[in-house]
Amino acid sequence: MAKKSKRRGRPPGAKSPDKMDVGQLRQYIERLQSTLSQRVSEQRAYLEEKLSELTGFGAPKKRGRPAGSTSKKTGSRKKAAPKYRSKKDPKTVWSGRGVTPVWMRDEMKGTKLKKDDFLISKG
Repeated sequence: MAKKSKRRGRPPGAKSPDKMDVGQLRQYIERLQSTLSQRVSEQRAYLEEKLSELTGFGAPKKRGRPAGSTSKKTGSRKKAAPKYRSKKDPKTVWSGRGVTPVWMRDEMKGTKLKKDDFLISKG
């Protein structure tokens, strides 16, 4: 004997929202809103629990400082001294930090010049 396939959709006897009168629609909407608010509160509680577990991971580790020191370091560095100078335009310089500048790539293209050839000599 073959199994009956499960019915999909609304259970028998349930009305579609199109065919409900105003009172039935209000009850339907209230049920939906209560279900939604219940699920939202469950999800919020779950996420807050996970967040409380993670708070220790994101905090920066404290480093040892002298007992009397209260000053904080700022995140800025001093400006880097120029390390490379252009062969074509001596006013154009580069500190060596970050991506190789376009002027240097253009001057090296098609020639045997290398990055070391642009170094500013100290002396």
